Amino acid sequence: MAKTSKIARNEQRAAVVARYAERRRELKAASVDPHRSAAERAAAMAALHALPRDASPARLRNRDLAAGRPRGHLRVAGVSRVRFRQMALRGELPGIRKASW
Repeated sequence: MAKTSKIARNEQRAAVVARYAERRRELKAASVDPHRSAAERAAAMAALHALPRDASPARLRNRDLAAGRPRGHLRVAGVSRVRFRQMALRGELPGIRKASW
């Protein structure tokens, strides 16, 4: 189980990312648009850098949905490798079964 504060902080970051997602998309598109002048692109890049750091999706951490474990996250199920194995052995994941050869 991860610290509750780490889980809560990651959820706050997710909210900030969602809040600034549209603005970031517009500024990133404007900063690389070849039809704009160099000054306009520089202004867009400056505005992009002025956004909060936590507005970047790269600062989000993939965590286990149940326990918040940050390592060994499997995107296909949204859980950590430990919980994935437990759930697969109990038959809680449709289409997943233990390999045998």
